[in-house]
Amino acid sequence: MWVFAVKENEVEDNRINRIYPKGIAVLLIKKDGEMHAVSARCPHMSCSLGDAKLEGNIITCPCHDWRFDIVTGEFLDANEIKLKTYEVKIEDGDVLVRLDEVVR
Repeated sequence: MWVFAVKENEVEDNRINRIYPKGIAVLLIKKDGEMHAVSARCPHMSCSLGDAKLEGNIITCPCHDWRFDIVTGEFLDANEIKLKTYEVKIEDGDVLVRLDEVVR
């Protein structure tokens, strides 16, 4: 299901933008003109990634320094572990995120 997340002009480039489409915590990151969306929780101990460090396409969890690629969601030290990623599209200036599950 595609859901509205935010207006495109509200997304800051090269920054972690926290959004909550349908109550689901997601990080939206605009890099080199492309939008990427990943879970706002690290798969290791569910630590919040809201204050993660962003360098290039890599975010680093502030709790235990786990590093993830924002494009693939892969954990850099063991690619079998992944951060959940979401599809993103832009329609008429609206950023839409595809959610598999919706919190009601």
